[in-house]
Amino acid sequence: MSKSTIADVARLAKVSASSVSNVLNDRSNRMRPDTKERIQHVIEQLGYTPNLAARQLKTGHAPIIGLIVPSVANPFYGIFARLIEKAALTGGYQVLLGNSERDPARERRYAEELWGYGVRGIIFGSSLTQFTHLESLIKKGLHVVAFDRPTQQDDKVIIDSISVDNVQATRLTTKHLLALGHHRIGFVSGPIRTVSRLDRLEGYRGSLQDANLEIDQQLVWQGETSNFGDTAAVELGRQGAHDLLSKPKPATAIIAINDMYAFGVYAGARDLGLKVPDDVSVTGVDDITLTEVVEPPLTTVQQPLRDITRLAVERLINRLHDTCSHPPGHQTLPPKLIVRKSTARYQKS
Repeated sequence: MSKSTIADVARLAKVSASSVSNVLNDRSNRMRPDTKERIQHVIEQLGYTPNLAARQLKTGHAPIIGLIVPSVANPFYGIFARLIEKAALTGGYQVLLGNSERDPARERRYAEELWGYGVRGIIFGSSLTQFTHLESLIKKGLHVVAFDRPTQQDDKVIIDSISVDNVQATRLTTKHLLALGHHRIGFVSGPIRTVSRLDRLEGYRGSLQDANLEIDQQLVWQGETSNFGDTAAVELGRQGAHDLLSKPKPATAIIAINDMYAFGVYAGARDLGLKVPDDVSVTGVDDITLTEVVEPPLTTVQQPLRDITRLAVERLINRLHDTCSHPPGHQTLPPKLIVRKSTARYQKS
């Protein structure tokens, strides 16, 4: 059976080939909705896929978006990647995924490889404080959208970025625990060397200061690891719980940097014969699917991930098509506190 062509799609949909091309390349804003729907139906009916090599020869770049995340070992990034792919496919692009473990050299190698294949747009999720490893490629014409990384003071190139308000995320959890009567609130994280982690630490500290509580540095635990701990989050959370819950004056509540660390805190508390939330309240950030099925269900902060991924892809495609009317900048979306059963009112012993 011969492969369908764009001409076959146009003939069955009773439109021109250029109309089909406009749908495939996300240039159908002025097209009547019923016409666009008819074209998309025929594309699905025929199982038509565009010739990527031909499109690259014609446009000079591949209809592919790169996506570089720390590690899909954290289910959050698996969901993130799936939603990025869904938004990209809607826009006529495919996605190539790489796990960088936040290694700048590895990210640069990925970016250079993708550039060599004709990819001109990449979404980065590493939240590194420095972007110097990508400056030369950005100056060459690579379009970048960063997740969880607003422009930093020392940046020599300005890029598009989008994220949840990470400071507000931990302000929400800290204020929630304070309202429950907790004053010995711990903070568990991997190495606090990313923009998002620094922001979440700031939200925690700022809320304690607002409550006129002294910040006890012994209650801030960050795992000692050669990388950022993305592939060992549960084990690091466990170690953090062991430390904070074994002190002469232990934490009565623990804020984990993300949900995977929170699950590790659960395990650490269990190791010590403690129960969540009877002996220690626990919160996370991200609201991955597992937060509802662990016992007890985890109180956490929900990121508007569908909106974040859709906006990130739209921004990148607009840059690739040169249809952005404003300079690169940052967009922040609000977080939402999801209260479940891992937090409880502090009971004095």
